[in-house]
Amino acid sequence: MNIAIAAAATFVVLLIGVPILTGIVKYLCWFTTVDECRCKVFVLFGKVIGVIEESGLHVTPFKIGLKVLLVPFFGKVYTLDMRLDQRYLRSRAVNSEEGTPVGIGVWYEMRISDPVAYLFENTDPQGSLQANVTNTTVRSLSNMPLDDMMQNRHHMSREVRAEVSPKSESWGYSLGSVYIRKVHFRDEMMIHQIEQKVVNRLRQVTSAIRQAGDNQVDIIKSRAEREASIEFAKAHAVRPRLVGEALRTIGEDSEVVDALFNVLETQEILSGNGEIILLPASGAGSDLLTALEAEKEGGSHPPPIQR
Repeated sequence: MNIAIAAAATFVVLLIGVPILTGIVKYLCWFTTVDECRCKVFVLFGKVIGVIEESGLHVTPFKIGLKVLLVPFFGKVYTLDMRLDQRYLRSRAVNSEEGTPVGIGVWYEMRISDPVAYLFENTDPQGSLQANVTNTTVRSLSNMPLDDMMQNRHHMSREVRAEVSPKSESWGYSLGSVYIRKVHFRDEMMIHQIEQKVVNRLRQVTSAIRQAGDNQVDIIKSRAEREASIEFAKAHAVRPRLVGEALRTIGEDSEVVDALFNVLETQEILSGNGEIILLPASGAGSDLLTALEAEKEGGSHPPPIQR
């Protein structure tokens, strides 16, 4: 029974008493823990007595001194985030040299470089840095040629950073990269006119491309027709020679020639649209043929046909 009571009491002390005791000792600044990319500033009677930037467990009396034990009663401990932060300012109003209203988007990075200056040199370092970047952007980039605004963004970014960095350092803020991410027009009428010009230009380019394609097709077609006509002319020129050679070969045999011309004559008769009247070689039809021949030769009236 005594062992069980002792075990229970030990468990309660370890579970409840140790965390409470650790919290009290930590509150009294006997020790402190600093997370990664964090910083703690100890202030006593309005004066900074120590800064701990290294992450880990620190025994404050050995790190800062015994006066740190008075901080819970007469001072304050500030915990600062030392990580890199980013901001993006959208559409800062700027006028170009030609008077064009332009909006510029600025992206920049910053981090705390001096914790003491960050706490006491400026009551709102982030807001002051943002206002400084905005004012510098408007002042430095105003009255620039529109072409430079659209093309030389790297030069504009370096110019803004060079002017803002010295002032931000005095506030304990280290300005990192500055980049002009977007340059756009703010006048809706101007945007509409630019869109119309781009559309018209695209139509002109499309028409020119189509016309060039049609011209190329016409050139290829005319070249093909010329080559085809040359080949057909060569074929027409060769045809009589081939036909003549074939007829000469056929003419060597008289029977073949007679048969050929009979067939050709028959084909011509059959392919014609004339009417053919067949008459008997003897009888009444023969008298009609005799009369027709006599009229053709002598021009006299034929004798009457006897039926």
